[in-house]
Formats: sequence, structure tokens, C-alpha cells
Amino acid sequence: MKDYYAILGLASDATREVITTAYRRKALQFHPDRNPAPEASERFREVQEAYDVLADPDRRFAYDENRRRNLLDKPLETAREIWQHYIEGVLQ
Repeated sequence: MKDYYAILGLASDATREVITTAYRRKALQFHPDRNPAPEASERFREVQEAYDVLADPDRRFAYDENRRRNLLDKPLETAREIWQHYIEGVLQ
């Protein structure tokens, strides 16, 4: 399960406006027309996917519920994945 909050660099209680601002910033950073790095296209798709889920109230609610359930069901696996996305975001 991808951590969409980490992809956009957000806290899980971010407002719609904060989500939109973070999306625009990351989209500009990783847009393939502006960033020649080989992984920019993939990162741009991840940012778009994260925004699509978090910007829609129904999809965000379902994602948050699934995230909460995964953390309870598989805490080590979920924590490892969250930290991996976090570290990748910090290093870039």
C-alpha cells in the first residue's frame, strides 16, 4: 500500500487546500517536461495518483480506513513501507 501522504509530503490531517498546494509543488518538481531525470515520469505518476485519491473525499475516506486497518493488521509491513516512502521523499 502506497503512502499517499508521504508522496505529497503531508500530514494525514491535511486540508483540501494544503493537498492541492502540495500536489502543484510536487507536480512541477517531477513533471517530465521540466525534470530530465529518468525517474521523473514515474514520480510524476505517483504524485498524480496520490492527488487523485486524497482530493476526492470518498476515495480519501476509503484510503484512510484501509490505511488504518493495514496498520492494525500488518503493523511491521505497513511501518516499513511508510518509512521507505518517507526516506525516499527526504533524499530527493
